[in-house]
Amino acid sequence: MRIFLALVCIVGCLLVPAAYAVGQSQGSNTGSQATGAQGAFGSALSNLDNAVNTADAEFTPQDEYYLGRAVAANILAAYRPYTANPELTRYVNRICQTIVINSPQPALFKGYYVMVLDSPEFNAFATPGGHIFLTRKLVETATSEDMLAAVIAHELAHIMLKHSIAIINEMRFMDDMSATAGRAANIAGQQTNAAKQAAYFRNSVTASIDTMIKNGYSQEQEFQADRMAAGLLAVSGYNPAALVEMLRVLQQMQSAQRGGFNTTHPSPAQRISNVQGTANQYRVQDTSASRAARFRNK
Repeated sequence: MRIFLALVCIVGCLLVPAAYAVGQSQGSNTGSQATGAQGAFGSALSNLDNAVNTADAEFTPQDEYYLGRAVAANILAAYRPYTANPELTRYVNRICQTIVINSPQPALFKGYYVMVLDSPEFNAFATPGGHIFLTRKLVETATSEDMLAAVIAHELAHIMLKHSIAIINEMRFMDDMSATAGRAANIAGQQTNAAKQAAYFRNSVTASIDTMIKNGYSQEQEFQADRMAAGLLAVSGYNPAALVEMLRVLQQMQSAQRGGFNTTHPSPAQRISNVQGTANQYRVQDTSASRAARFRNK
């Protein structure tokens, strides 16, 4: 029990702010839910020991959720939530749920949630735990609900394709795990399982943050997410071509903005070339007019 409490102290500072990200869409948890979450968190961290010691170990849904919470906390340390328009947050979450319900992965450990960040960047992020972040600039730039849905579908695709987990697993093979255990031993005073779990957890969070904010996913991962996003839009009744429209807007804006999508994604021209053929394969009835009024009132 003492080891578990010490471990919570090591990573707890990463987890507390992320509860706000979920709370924006989900509401406050009850005391019993909080107790259950602590137990699940302990279980998830225990499972991470397998990821340290077993080369082919897989993350459980609980692992992904609590890793995602820590990543979300780091994002919220760099960006402020946009709280001036609560209806906008509800609106983008309804779009998200429309896509999720029609997706091949409608259920996640704690569900999918979207938050708008008060930032002039044109950017979006998604954590393995189902947290999606859209900057206010991106939302304001979209000229239709279908374009907003395209961005959300792209981020959902990263989650469903487990791109962050793939990067973490690659890190596991590339890193010297004995050195990781040694660093953990310096923290805990001995080479315990709990120390190795904590070190691996921190390294996984760092890898996810570096991917989303600094380095970006690989070109092929971005292309995969775009292609899957086109399919998600089509089965949800949205126009898959809206993704191409959003990429063209990004292409126009790119020269005027530093950072954001410019540093974490392939060029818009490359992405358009990759996804346009896929989007054109879908035949979806144009129902965008039925969404125009609610988009204007968002």
